[in-house]
Amino acid sequence: MKDLIFGQSTDYIRMLIIAPLSYMFLILFIRVAGKRTLSKMNAFDLIITVSLGSTFATVILDNSITLFQGMTALLLLILLQYIVTFTSVRSEAFSRIIKSEPSLLYYEGRFMKKNMKKERVVKDEVEQFLRIEGYSSYDQISAVILETDGSLSVLSSDGKLITKGMAKKETDKGGS
Repeated sequence: MKDLIFGQSTDYIRMLIIAPLSYMFLILFIRVAGKRTLSKMNAFDLIITVSLGSTFATVILDNSITLFQGMTALLLLILLQYIVTFTSVRSEAFSRIIKSEPSLLYYEGRFMKKNMKKERVVKDEVEQFLRIEGYSSYDQISAVILETDGSLSVLSSDGKLITKGMAKKETDKGGS
């Protein structure tokens, strides 16, 4: 029962060795690959970020995976992401396959129902986002855009672009 709850002492020793080494290798790989590796510019970037985290955790916790296997997996994920972004920057056709376009969900007083249906977004979700960002009236808003990374951006009626998570700061600055 004790082993079931606490495991073997060798498991802890392995974790104490593997976790810092894996972490150092991961940081090194990410630094060499560049900032884009952990960006969230599109769905593919998000998949890589989540995959790196999952792989990192598996390397630390799964005794059947060696440090070399784990580092190879992390390096392979980063290399694949690098190849995809490198290719998408140089090939417009490939870029269209990998990346999505922003979608207009609301524009000058009207919800774009066709776009909302295509993106599987309902009016209530857009309205909730607007309330959270401090908009009390549609008069303040010119457009709401679903960005390629899944975030929502608001173009206010005075022409300011306010991105999710920044709207409160931007409106606070304008009021000062």
